[in-house]
Parts: sequence; C-alpha cells; structure tokens
Amino acid sequence: MIRVLIVEDSAVVRQHLKNILEGADIHVIGMAENGEESLALVQEHKPDVITMDINMPKMNGLEATRRIMETSPVPIVIVSASFDPSDVDQSFRAMEAGAVAITEKPPGNGHPGYEDAARNLVQTVRLMSEVRVVKRWNRSRFTGAADRDMFETASVQTRGNIKMVAIGASTGGPPVLQTILAGLPREFPVPVLIVQHIAKGFLEGMASWLGQTTGLTVHIARYGDHPLPGHVYFAPDDFHMEMRGGRIVLTRDKPENGTRPSVSHLFRSVTHVFGENIIGVLLTGMGKDGADELKVMKDKGAITIAQDEESSVVYGMPGEAMRLGAATYVLSPAKIAAALKSLTSGRSTGNI
Repeated sequence: MIRVLIVEDSAVVRQHLKNILEGADIHVIGMAENGEESLALVQEHKPDVITMDINMPKMNGLEATRRIMETSPVPIVIVSASFDPSDVDQSFRAMEAGAVAITEKPPGNGHPGYEDAARNLVQTVRLMSEVRVVKRWNRSRFTGAADRDMFETASVQTRGNIKMVAIGASTGGPPVLQTILAGLPREFPVPVLIVQHIAKGFLEGMASWLGQTTGLTVHIARYGDHPLPGHVYFAPDDFHMEMRGGRIVLTRDKPENGTRPSVSHLFRSVTHVFGENIIGVLLTGMGKDGADELKVMKDKGAITIAQDEESSVVYGMPGEAMRLGAATYVLSPAKIAAALKSLTSGRSTGNI
C-alpha cells in the first residue's frame, strides 16, 4: 500500500485530501500543518510520497521541498490552488527544487470540478510513488559532469535548413523544459513549439516561470500566431496545436492518446508541413503520446531526440520512442539544449 504524508496548513483541506486518498486505498501515514513539521515527519514515517501545499506558516512548501530533497529525498507532489498566481509561481519553483509533479487542490464535494481533480490527485500520487529520486534531484540529475560537456558534434552534420523545433512532454516535464530552454541563446534561430501535458489552470503560471528563468520569449499560443525565431509557443489547455500556412492553428478535434493537446497531433502536423526540416524532441512522461509520430519524423529524414532514461521521471513516452527506434539521439536535458544549439548553428535567424 502506498504511504503518503500530507503537508497542508488548513485542517479542513488536510482532512479533505485524506478522505480522497484513503477512499482510493492509499494510506495516509501522517499530516503536517507546515513545512517545518513535515521535515520531522519525513524522518519518522519514511513516506512513499508527499503531497505539499505551498503557502504555509513557519516554512512554506518551496523551502520544505528544498530541505527534503537535500536530505531525505522523497517524491513530492505539489498540491496547489491553480487560481492563485502566487501559489502557481512558487509551485513551479518547487518543481525546480525537486518536486516531481503538480496537481490542482481538489474543490469540495459537489463542486463541478471535484471528480476530475480528485481523480487526477489519486492518479498522480500512485504514479509518483514509483518514481526514483535522488538528493538535489533538480540539479544533479540534469547537470552531471558528462552533461557539462558540449554535445559531441564530430558525427553530426549541422542542419542549416531547420525550420522549427517541436517538443512533447508530460509528467516531470516542466523542470526538464526549464533546463533545455535556459540552455538556448536568446537569438535561437528557429521557433520552438511545445505540448506539455499539465493540469488545467497551471499553464499560464508555467509559461510565466519559464519566461523568467530562461532567455527566450515564452507564449501560450493563439490562433493565427506566426511563430518567430527565439520564441516558445505552448499549446493552450484543451486545444490541439498545429501548423498551417506558416501560422499556428488551434483545434478542438477529438483527443489523441487520451489527451488534448496531444504531442502526436503537433508532431504529425509539423512533419506534414516541414518534412525533414525539423527537430522533434520527446521528453519524460507516461504513456506513448508522440512516439509513433517521432518515428515517422525520423523516417522522413528529420532529426529526432528522446530524453534518456536516467533523467526521466517517467520513461513512458521516450521509452516507447526508443522501442520503436524513433530517436536519432538519446540525451539528457542539458545535452538536448547543446544539441539544439549545434544542430541549428548554420541556420540564419529569420521567419518561417
């Protein structure tokens, strides 16, 4: 049975979370009302997963996450109020510090969003209970000694005809994207289009966080946007993103692989428009969204990259790509950034 520590300053919310988890046969082994108290309970109970609030007295969730990941690493799921900009900003900083996932704080019984939020919380806790974490996870797993070396370009031919980079990510994706985007120069010569599976309500906060912590301009895509070099465009909540006639088009077509937006939808679209003149990147995440389409990209001559298993929180999507032989390169996040720079270095900045 999965053993969970709940960290939440509201007694009502603590009990609410406890009821949801225990109703799904997940054992709550303790509850803390602030981050300071959680440090002692982690040592005492050795939980499999921690659900972590952000705004708390004495020690907030961001600082508690840092301390836990530096001393007694445990998979931490941030349970946050998506409508509170301060909570959302601090939530992503907690992911940068080592938290592995973020999910919405479920509203009360009877609320229209209760069932979906409760189901997502339970699914996330179950999945994260199987995740391996290490001390100072957010840095050590992404920037080891080997990763500090530049991408080896001896056997790589610079592709000056690259028109776009398309990236797909799911569980564990935000800090990986932060590592990759922070490693790209402001004058990166092509646009970057991204599908990130994330709980509704958190995308705007993630885009803001990435805009503050990387050198690129980050947008939530709008219908008709003309993608610009050095700019990053995220598919908005509940919309597929595709390219038509040099512009971004958003659709409400049926979900693919159980998701909307879908990585598969984006990859298929950019492959149809640009053929071999793209780079496709598939990052950590459960399921197989985007794996088949990454193989099609590679077969058409495009460059494809899958995140390596060691740095992936969940090796579902990149692992499926590996099984299919869909990846030209298998790299850690820091090396993905170096590869993107090397592979586009012959590309003059300009519009699509």
